[in-house]
Amino acid sequence: MFSGSMVAIVTPFKKGKLDEKAFADLIEFQIAGGTSGIVPCGTTGESATLSHEEHNRVIESTVKIVRGRVPVIAGTGSNSTEEAVALTRHAQKVGADAALLICPYYNKPTQEGLYRHFKTVAKAVTLPLMPYNIPGRTGVNMLPATVARLVDPKTGEKNIVAIKESSGSLQQISEVIRLCGDRLAVLSGDDALTLPILALGGRGVISVAANLIPDDCAEMVRAALKGDWDKARRLHFGMSPLVDALFVETNPIPVKTALGWMGQCSDEVRLPLCPMSDTNRAVLKKAMKEYGLVN
Repeated sequence: MFSGSMVAIVTPFKKGKLDEKAFADLIEFQIAGGTSGIVPCGTTGESATLSHEEHNRVIESTVKIVRGRVPVIAGTGSNSTEEAVALTRHAQKVGADAALLICPYYNKPTQEGLYRHFKTVAKAVTLPLMPYNIPGRTGVNMLPATVARLVDPKTGEKNIVAIKESSGSLQQISEVIRLCGDRLAVLSGDDALTLPILALGGRGVISVAANLIPDDCAEMVRAALKGDWDKARRLHFGMSPLVDALFVETNPIPVKTALGWMGQCSDEVRLPLCPMSDTNRAVLKKAMKEYGLVN
């Protein structure tokens, strides 16, 4: 389940409401493009501005649309442990295959607090769980020793089986892989670092760029996992300018803008996110033209 290129899928809106038709079309586009898994209600899915009802609706819709063709890894994280348990239980009830849980944000828990948070959620469900470490968003960095403690047979929980790593530190990611070995699948949470993480022993990526180019993202990961590094590097360097442009402003503003230009869904985001500046729109449009995504 935790291998390959998985998409951190956007949540399309239309006049402030979930656009279910566009969402279904986006999922079909991903599956046709070879995506290994669908990850709804993450950062790219604007989970922070979804109501609980909307959040649950998106997870349920994803499971129904996917129909078991690829795994659904539901975003169920929160800075409240109790809320994370409730969201994860709901995801399990409606048939998600696994859950992605961001490290609690804003509260800035200690390493012991992080350990207890994830252990509590893991004990509440049987669903496979994937912590998501992204200190640039959360204000707290889950250290390798804490990750190792969560998957240790003596101190951890057996359903914590993967991690989405977005610390930006290859040294830290290397240490996680060294300490945890086969007990933990390490997935890149940063498109620009996917290839080096795969070289260290990572298993794949939860990708923003895959919203636009699921086929190329999937092919790059497949090539790397097969040991075809020449092909993987060629694909990596080919998509690098596009990846850079997708983060010229806060994600998911650029990727939604890009999907709008491609006719996949509206570029609508929810406040406090707002439309891209004209300067950055020009940067993104240039990268997309060079990649052949728009004329």
